[in-house]
Amino acid sequence: MTSDTSLSAQTDAAAISSQRVAARARIEVERSAGRSRLARLYQDGAAKIRLPETDADPLEAVLINMAGGLTGGDRLGWEVCVGAGARAVITTQACEKVYRALADRAEVDVRLSVGAGGCLAWLPQETIVYDRSAFSRRLDADLAAGAEALVVEATVFGRSAMGERVEGGMFRDRWRVKREGRLVHAEDFAVGPDIEATFASPASAGGRVAMATLLLVSDRTETLLEPARQIIGDDGGASLWTVAGTGKLLARLYAEDGYSLRKRLVPLVELLNGQAGLPRLWSL
Repeated sequence: MTSDTSLSAQTDAAAISSQRVAARARIEVERSAGRSRLARLYQDGAAKIRLPETDADPLEAVLINMAGGLTGGDRLGWEVCVGAGARAVITTQACEKVYRALADRAEVDVRLSVGAGGCLAWLPQETIVYDRSAFSRRLDADLAAGAEALVVEATVFGRSAMGERVEGGMFRDRWRVKREGRLVHAEDFAVGPDIEATFASPASAGGRVAMATLLLVSDRTETLLEPARQIIGDDGGASLWTVAGTGKLLARLYAEDGYSLRKRLVPLVELLNGQAGLPRLWSL
């Protein structure tokens, strides 16, 4: 005879196992007949990519996680390849939500590559982190000579307007960006297990729970530094370097909530993304 406790444990284990997501999608963009066009598209599992109907250049693609969010044990991978001279803007259909993890952690793997003279803007909407979640993201980008990339990631630890708080959990974010095979940017961000206490410290976030990092690798960064600083104001900062023969502008924003963050994030993305501006979904 099986005890009620044993049956409950088996049911819980089965429920956790059934929630696992293993999904990956890849999009390749090439320059053809005077404009950027879809070359290849691969989708597996809950990872989907949609292309809005438009004749504009750059090509715009929308990433969709059909699972509706991430939790412990989920694995999601996105790969974007932009060919020589091609231009693409990649965004998400909505904010990605990272829910409480009963076991393990959710992992997202992002791989970006841009050919010579190509341009890629990686502009997902905000990641919303819930209490007791566990999340790890890895972003790797390889840029050829003369390639340009704008990489943006924004994170909100609990929606203040909904009364949500993130007291504990684990969050890891790792970026590696190379140009012509040389490392031009590397960073590792980690917080947890006491997330709320860490962010409350004046030495870290001073109670602010919404933040964004923007990295622009381009030959046009010098003219953008001062306008970027004017948008950012006191809650954040921006710096400019020349690395491996190209310009690198790094900006960070901090805010008390997601709404306050987006009020400055939107004009900053518009500035750094040049004529391409914002993805249409950002303005809906």
